[in-house]
Amino acid sequence: MSQRAPAGMEVTAGEYGYDLFYFRRMLEARCIDVLQADATRCLGYTGFLKAAALCEAFNIPLSAHTAPHLHLPCCCAAEPLRHIEYFHDHVRIAELLFDGAEKPANGMLRVDESAPGHGLALKRSDAQRFSLSIA
Repeated sequence: MSQRAPAGMEVTAGEYGYDLFYFRRMLEARCIDVLQADATRCLGYTGFLKAAALCEAFNIPLSAHTAPHLHLPCCCAAEPLRHIEYFHDHVRIAELLFDGAEKPANGMLRVDESAPGHGLALKRSDAQRFSLSIA
């Protein structure tokens, strides 16, 4: 597939993968230029970092699929990282519901090393209006 793309265009896929077998099959087939993984689908940070290890083994770059504030900490440990996909609508929701959602500066996101974990804290009072009552 990637061999049929226009010159200079890289094929990126994998954002719906949920296990290492899915990612490995794509890498073995050499059908992509960049593997895109999503920690919310592939078993969290552990699965994401295992996908990164596969990318390293196959010498293929890794991209994080959306949710930049969620992916930022584990991307710091992912050596083959190319970039973090940044959708403004996802960022708008993160800023609405969480304290600690970092803003990019000069095209870069930085981890707040003074905050524990991923650095996000739910704004409970702001999130309350979106809660559902289940009877």
